[in-house]
Amino acid sequence: MTKKLYDYVVGEDMNLPVLIKAADVRLTKMDKEYIAFTFQDKSGQMDAKFWGASKEDIEAFQVGKVVLLIGQRDVYKNTPQIKITSLKLVENARVEHFMERAPMDVLEIEEEMNVALCWIEDAIMARIVRYIYQKYKQVFYEYPAAKRHHHALVGGLSYHTLSMLRLAKSVSEQYPEINLSLLAAGVVLHDIGKVVELSGSVGTDYTLEGNLIGHIVIMSDEITKACIELNIDDKKESVLLLKHIVLSHHGKLEYGSPVVPKILEAEVLHHLDMLDATLNMMTNALEKTEAGQYSDKIYGLDNRMFYKPK
Repeated sequence: MTKKLYDYVVGEDMNLPVLIKAADVRLTKMDKEYIAFTFQDKSGQMDAKFWGASKEDIEAFQVGKVVLLIGQRDVYKNTPQIKITSLKLVENARVEHFMERAPMDVLEIEEEMNVALCWIEDAIMARIVRYIYQKYKQVFYEYPAAKRHHHALVGGLSYHTLSMLRLAKSVSEQYPEINLSLLAAGVVLHDIGKVVELSGSVGTDYTLEGNLIGHIVIMSDEITKACIELNIDDKKESVLLLKHIVLSHHGKLEYGSPVVPKILEAEVLHHLDMLDATLNMMTNALEKTEAGQYSDKIYGLDNRMFYKPK
């Protein structure tokens, strides 16, 4: 059986097919071009630098291509890397064989999502949420939740959303003063704007709208569009609450939210989002860590390393 990226240990020679997830052409201090790669297979993703890349290399080794990678597993500043010896295009390779996927079947996620949609008892919110959900349903179940950090895999967006809905139900049972209808509506919509912000699951990057506007404001605009289509007054409190919970879900202005949480459910949603994203990043890193050792640095968690108890 062919070994995968994370089956190799530091210093071991590597010889395996991988998917090019990212390929950024950069310049050295001497103005020489090189390619900063991110390679991927079902075990995860790993970075590498291809020094002295020719024009032919840059044209050939594009995002979404599968290559035979020969090199050596390395580590730089506690971050896994690869020393490249050679790369060769693999013809007629099936990209899906190298993609990480959410750990649940799509139909199972959809079934639970349909149950959670019934938690939204506010009639106006329910109409808006279902309208937007149906509009983006197909890509919602395929897209990642991020370019690189948390739930950055095929189906990661829907899996992250479902995970947060489960947390929302549990927390609302512990704190009955929480309006589950509003919280669930916010959870369903909070990240759907990423289907516009991101380019897709293969070679995930930010679109022009994603870079210039971002998924938070994109979704606020989608709520307005839904109100127009459904003939709903967008000045009604239900609409304003729904917009607020979406606009504030990053918690702080410096984290990209245009407004900070000003209602209970918005504060709860922010913390559920942070909790689910954090646990996903930590568990992914610890799965690749030997007991009694520290994980690789996790960029999304202030470059911290976490110890895995024996």
